[in-house]
Amino acid sequence: MSLYWPDSSLSRSNRNNWFPPLDLHESEKEFVVNAELPGVTKKQVNVDVREDTLVISGETKRDEKYKEGNTHIQERRYGSFTRAISLPRNVKVNDITAKFENGILEVKLPKAEKSAGRKITIQ
Repeated sequence: MSLYWPDSSLSRSNRNNWFPPLDLHESEKEFVVNAELPGVTKKQVNVDVREDTLVISGETKRDEKYKEGNTHIQERRYGSFTRAISLPRNVKVNDITAKFENGILEVKLPKAEKSAGRKITIQ
């Protein structure tokens, strides 16, 4: 399984895009992706499979109550985000599940059982 990492120069220059950190764990039965999305609601997150890629995306908006006045320090991130993870061949795409709790998105990617192969008869 490989990760597509964003161009770091782009992430520094465009404050309207951000890239949530994630962990990828593999066990015998599944891969588990945990994405850290503090301050994001479940409705602001999309999880899709496109061809052989898991895509986590969404958008956060700046709090409207601070529209007036000056912001002196802004360390929280706003704008759109996307993370794409190339899926290995042994993932059961139709059985992928996701849950969102306390700012952590957990995506479970079950593995398909290994095929023992079979002998092909030549006719």
